[in-house]
Amino acid sequence: MILTKDELLKSLQNEVRVLLHLASKVEPGMLDYRPTARQRSMLELLQYMAIMGPIHLRGTVANAFDMEAWRSAWTEGEAASKAMNLEQAKDAIAKQPALFAALLDSCSDTDFRAEIEMFGSKASRGSWIVSLVLSHFAAYRMQLFLYLKSCGREELNTMNLWVGMDAA
Repeated sequence: MILTKDELLKSLQNEVRVLLHLASKVEPGMLDYRPTARQRSMLELLQYMAIMGPIHLRGTVANAFDMEAWRSAWTEGEAASKAMNLEQAKDAIAKQPALFAALLDSCSDTDFRAEIEMFGSKASRGSWIVSLVLSHFAAYRMQLFLYLKSCGREELNTMNLWVGMDAA
């Protein structure tokens, strides 16, 4: 794998940090915002982010990918996340760095290079973690940023999105 385990973990933890920074910009009146009727609301997006990383990472680090177990995890996770308010979603997201560290702790370099099959395709476990977890964080973080901008948070800029801090 191109990234070391420590680099991957730090990248995942940084994604959570940036996501939480953006989530801190959400105001109660923005929670129902959705760009179109068929897209997630701001709250639904944060509820999704509360479960996406853990479910995907558990699926990739398992000895063998089990589609039924993955579906079950999504069903249970979605049900639990839909009951979350803004603070509960942020709290669930804030717990992810420790979970990611625990899940990746037992993975060796050989484990990351091992080819696994998920969703009918084969790739290395490390590649799956990057494409299903790390890349999803970046994509959905961008979506949250755009939702915030659409809700009038014009002061937000690339520092908020990519660095996770307010501009000086």
